[in-house]
Amino acid sequence: MMMMRSRSGEEGGGGGNYFPGGAVSLNETNFMNSNFDDPESASKTKKFNSRTGKASSGNANGKDKSSLKHSMMMNKSLKYVGVFLLLCVLTIASRTSKTITLVVLASVGTLAFAKYLSAWVLEKDEGTMEMIEVADAIRAGASGFFSTQYGLISKLAVVCAAFVFFLYEFRQVTPEQEKSGLTSHSVAILTTVAFLLGAFCSGMSGYAGMWVSVRANSRVAAASRRGSREPLVIALRAGGFAALLVVATTVLGVASLFAVYSWWYGLTSAGMKSAGGGDSASESIENVIEIPLMLVGYGFGASFVALFAQLGGGIYTKAADVGADLCGKVEMNIPEDDPRNPAVIADLVGDNVGDCAARGADLFESIAAEIISAMILGATVVRRSDMSVVEAKGFVLFPLVVHAMDCFASAIGILSVSEIEPRYKQEPYSVLKRGYNVALAIAVVCFGIACRCMLYTEKAEDAWKYFYACGIVGILCGYCFVFIAQFYTDYAFPPVRKIAEASTTGSGTNVIAGVGVGLEATAAPVIVVSIAVVAAYHLGQNAGLVDENSDEPIGGLFGTAVATMGMLSTAAYVLTMDVFGPIADNAGGIVEMSNQPDSVRDVCDELDAVGNTTKATTKGYAIGSAALASFLLFSAFMDEVSAFTGQAFSTVDICIPEVFISGLLGSMLVYLFSSFAIAAVGKSAQDVVKEVRRQFAENPGIMTYDTKPDYERCVSIVAKSALRGMVKPGVVAVSGPLITGIIFRRIGIASGRELLGAKCVASFLMFATASGILMALFLNTAGGAWDNAKKYVETGFGGGKGSETHKAAVTGDTVGDPFKDTAGPSIHVLIKMLATITLVAAPMFLD
Repeated sequence: MMMMRSRSGEEGGGGGNYFPGGAVSLNETNFMNSNFDDPESASKTKKFNSRTGKASSGNANGKDKSSLKHSMMMNKSLKYVGVFLLLCVLTIASRTSKTITLVVLASVGTLAFAKYLSAWVLEKDEGTMEMIEVADAIRAGASGFFSTQYGLISKLAVVCAAFVFFLYEFRQVTPEQEKSGLTSHSVAILTTVAFLLGAFCSGMSGYAGMWVSVRANSRVAAASRRGSREPLVIALRAGGFAALLVVATTVLGVASLFAVYSWWYGLTSAGMKSAGGGDSASESIENVIEIPLMLVGYGFGASFVALFAQLGGGIYTKAADVGADLCGKVEMNIPEDDPRNPAVIADLVGDNVGDCAARGADLFESIAAEIISAMILGATVVRRSDMSVVEAKGFVLFPLVVHAMDCFASAIGILSVSEIEPRYKQEPYSVLKRGYNVALAIAVVCFGIACRCMLYTEKAEDAWKYFYACGIVGILCGYCFVFIAQFYTDYAFPPVRKIAEASTTGSGTNVIAGVGVGLEATAAPVIVVSIAVVAAYHLGQNAGLVDENSDEPIGGLFGTAVATMGMLSTAAYVLTMDVFGPIADNAGGIVEMSNQPDSVRDVCDELDAVGNTTKATTKGYAIGSAALASFLLFSAFMDEVSAFTGQAFSTVDICIPEVFISGLLGSMLVYLFSSFAIAAVGKSAQDVVKEVRRQFAENPGIMTYDTKPDYERCVSIVAKSALRGMVKPGVVAVSGPLITGIIFRRIGIASGRELLGAKCVASFLMFATASGILMALFLNTAGGAWDNAKKYVETGFGGGKGSETHKAAVTGDTVGDPFKDTAGPSIHVLIKMLATITLVAAPMFLD
């Protein structure tokens, strides 16, 4: 049992254990354990009782044995069900498309590799008993909040699924769907199923991030006692497990739906319903074109869950972090993650539910939205250029092949980082960057192969070369975003050092400098995205694909889609670096709370600082991909309106007053949404600060290690506030475009102006996307820069820890916390969710 000790390592007079919440053994029932068993869980019998503070034997209780046996039987049953469903999908895929079959097999192989990574991580030493007890407390808090949060999200998702079903049940189908024999009822069923599957997979992706984080943190802390390379590799491979699982799940979900819907349509692998003539082939082409539109529900379900997950997790993590920092570092002058701080466990739990679980759901929906929108634009190219069935499948399925290759490239990049301690010290970020460069190089080669195999068409034999160039543009765009984010958030570069310098004259100048850096940091990414979109569009236009009727070039929008896929061709490795951050942060907290030597804390602090940079890098990467993906989704929305109305819908005139007003409303929504998210963090943080102050005032023995803080009280306060705070901004985001479209549709009908509702929604999307990109760039970069300015001061600049400079830097970090980890990441999801919900609800805005 861990005794309460002073900072010098002497035992305090009170005795007892510092950590709340019973230890959660690694064989605790959860969805992952059927596939990723902890090898230590079978022998781990010691339990920790939160009420008595004493250890007890877990095997002595017959009820526990019965519960464990029941959970093992459930896990085994779920495994059999999963294998059965996978075999069904493979059987259906083999009857519809060889490409889909290979994509499904590649996804399964990626899941198997992810299992290997988890087994490798779980074989590592968990550290001292003190480390294990802290990690168990974090795990218990994270699991409890996750279960409660996703219980609420599940109820909201069911309500939304009912809305989607009735929307499609009582709408007209497109002429193409009607020609294919689809009815409103069948479309409603298929879209609702896609929505629920997307929501479920998004939740699973979030859980994967949290599951590995709460198990890797103590192992990274333990490895930090032996050197700096081993903990880096453990954190990287743990992040790789979550990242590869997210990408593979996304691809597997979309591929499975495509296979099932193809079978539903009666589409065979040869592209013919029978051995008959051209009519069957023509019908098959129409089916290939229509299937992507049936998948929009999947993207909406993913976005819906990701939005609430990001909001709830972001509010939780930053409310706890702000409360812990203000009372601990500033008021009581105690170190970060000090066990005397009553909010420290809540802070460490927040790293997992906010940074890991929420980011997993975020990247899942990003990739899902990009895949589906690119498939829709590919289908548009097919429709207008009159391709063969084989060529049509290549253009539509190309995004799935790219992301299957992404898993391969990222896996090699992860393995390229060796765990052998180098002879000379190497910067951790440089090590991670080398792995990224390896993944990037493989992705460039694989992308070219995919373009040649999937995008070759006899209509324009060199088109694939132009599209490959589009992909290179996207890859370069992603690399630029990574560098820009590093430049503005790494304290090796001038912007962060300017903020640290400003901290020497007080909190006010620190905040002013941070705001300035954040605003400046919006320029370079916008310029990069602008160049990428224009370059990709014109490369696509010159690819040689023309409209069959008018001979106009039609490859421009698909070129931007290919550029987006290029940018996301290493998404798994980038997400790996993102999950790396909170794992390293948690490890530092465990080291501090278990009273390890300063040398161990120094290793974790270095990894934590790198983690701040990788998180900022991922956020920059995510908003860049969101910008490109939103452009695709906007184009897909206009294509869908054209499909329903049979009229060309390619321009939006903002000189029309109602259209301009709708754009202003879209911009306003971004600011209102950000306000609600940041205010929720502020309100929750106030409650935490009051509680921490109360405990310090009523229990002076906390500071002398004689009295145990009430950690559970802070955990409870933050959890309740987060669940309360995530609802209002989420509801505003979902309802905003729907209300706007319906109101202006009625105005259009009353005034005799055709498609006014659709035009207003398009304007709403345009302005919201532009405002959201700029706002997210500002919030993410300013917050990351403030955080690493504090880290730079803690290395000794301006007097180091405990100095007035440090207190000013902590204030800036506190201001930036809800910026970079709550509002900013939530906007990534917001701008894509606005696009997916308008795709799903498009019929509501039509006359």
